[in-house]
Amino acid sequence: MTRQSAIARRVEQLLGTAVVSTAPVAGGDINAATRLRLADGRVVLLKSQPSPPAGFFASEARGLAQLAAAGAPAPEVLAVDDACLVLPWIEHGRPTVDAAEQLGRDLAELHHQPQPAYGDHADGWIGRLPLPNEACATWAEFYAHRRVQPYLRLAMERGAIDHDDAAVVAAVVARVADIVPEEPPALLHGDLWNGNVVWGADGRAWLVDPAAHAGHRETDLAMLALFGLPQLPRVLAAYAEVYPLADGWQERVGIHQLFPLLVHAAMFGGGYGDRAARIAHAFL
Repeated sequence: MTRQSAIARRVEQLLGTAVVSTAPVAGGDINAATRLRLADGRVVLLKSQPSPPAGFFASEARGLAQLAAAGAPAPEVLAVDDACLVLPWIEHGRPTVDAAEQLGRDLAELHHQPQPAYGDHADGWIGRLPLPNEACATWAEFYAHRRVQPYLRLAMERGAIDHDDAAVVAAVVARVADIVPEEPPALLHGDLWNGNVVWGADGRAWLVDPAAHAGHRETDLAMLALFGLPQLPRVLAAYAEVYPLADGWQERVGIHQLFPLLVHAAMFGGGYGDRAARIAHAFL
């Protein structure tokens, strides 16, 4: 049996509908992606791995459900098991002004959802790395112990940041409570870089691949800026109309970007560790 026929069989078993055609989708660093047309007319996306860590796809499904329940534009989970996740296919469109402004309003409403504490009831994943979510009393504690320090240590172990630069990052994170104003916990996407926003042909910007948890809302917006989101000024302006950010948030963007940069340093090496260190130096 070929790989594509095996994929078709799996989806047929999960959805109870025959698969008419399959096509691989390029672009994923972690999962294999396949577009499938079903006999009932639907088109779906299958994300799969041959041997994923336990709970990997269940965690993503849980995050998508959290976002959708909060009214965010997240695709419905059609099926999930230990090795795969099935979602509706989102036909790609253009990043229009209207879609960007609606995305800003959607994110503001998402971040306005009250949460009991920073973190989540279960750990998750960020890329292929485990993501600790044990609750903390303050955001500063959560950001230091659950977001920056684990990936700073891993980046050092893998030679992606040197000892002196790591010490600078650690020193800045130790005083993050003095830099970032505390806010009530907000429901976050958690991995909101440009690649996890899908501009749909239906005129909406869809949120995919979450690492959902309760955190500081500036973190989601800082991650959107890290690798560049089309129409970002429109997104931020619409966001501010619904849920204005605290004064000085623009100067704090770099603090929130330390976490994703260190994740990238641990996963890919390159210049991400140096970039994190340069940002940290600016806050000394």
